[in-house]
Amino acid sequence: MLAQIFPSHRVGDFDITAISDGYLHAPLGLLSNIDLADATQMQSSAGQRPPEAIHINCYLLRSARHTVLIDAGAGGIKQWGGLLLQNLALAGVLPGDIDTILLTHAHPDHVGGLLNAAGQRVFPNAELVVHRSEWNFWRDDVHLSRASERARGNFQIARDVFESYHPQLRTFETGEVLPGVQAMLLPGHTQGHTGYLLTSAEESLLVWGDIVHFPHIQIQRPDVTIAFDQDAALSANTRSRMLDMASADQLWIAGMHLGELGFARIQRERSGFSLQYDHN
Repeated sequence: MLAQIFPSHRVGDFDITAISDGYLHAPLGLLSNIDLADATQMQSSAGQRPPEAIHINCYLLRSARHTVLIDAGAGGIKQWGGLLLQNLALAGVLPGDIDTILLTHAHPDHVGGLLNAAGQRVFPNAELVVHRSEWNFWRDDVHLSRASERARGNFQIARDVFESYHPQLRTFETGEVLPGVQAMLLPGHTQGHTGYLLTSAEESLLVWGDIVHFPHIQIQRPDVTIAFDQDAALSANTRSRMLDMASADQLWIAGMHLGELGFARIQRERSGFSLQYDHN
């Protein structure tokens, strides 16, 4: 059993644990469709200090047959995160124990932890699994040529990861990626942004990737987008759709930028939606 120092859920035959990689900081001015003063107030009212801090979650998924990591954090890139490996060790898991890595998408705060400072694979035995649209996007020189200077660095990081893991890399479009793990394309944030729906013994949990970056703002205000979104309008539409689904089905949610508690439910309110963390 994992040391019970990290938030965990049992979903039928699955154990899923939130493993923190630490934090990154992004100015609230990167948000659209909201005044900076309103965004700051919403963060402060929710107790989010400093208000520009974004938590980075990874999720360890264990079944009888697999030890899976969903995303790998930033790995210290841009001085973001970097705590994944020491937290995995506290949970009793070594890099060589991971046999599968499911990517939600290939932004640096999700793939940076896959390579070490020397550019070598951190998880030597893992198959890397990524949506085909995501794989194609980051490898396309046309998209690279249109990217901003900041985004060009993101392309290089993604390409280095894909090249290093290429001997054990699998792409998909739809369906189960592992037994009981259904891929859900959630486009907008990136072209191949993907969630993973775990279903076992009539229980379900959705790992929804980057549906939100500032959960206390964007769950209450789904129209609020962030500069990291490749298609802001589509991202907002996908977020609204997922909030509707999660609240209607009373799904447990796991998200890469939820707080350190890692798991939550979405509650429909008269004014929209609210976030209810699991405090167990």
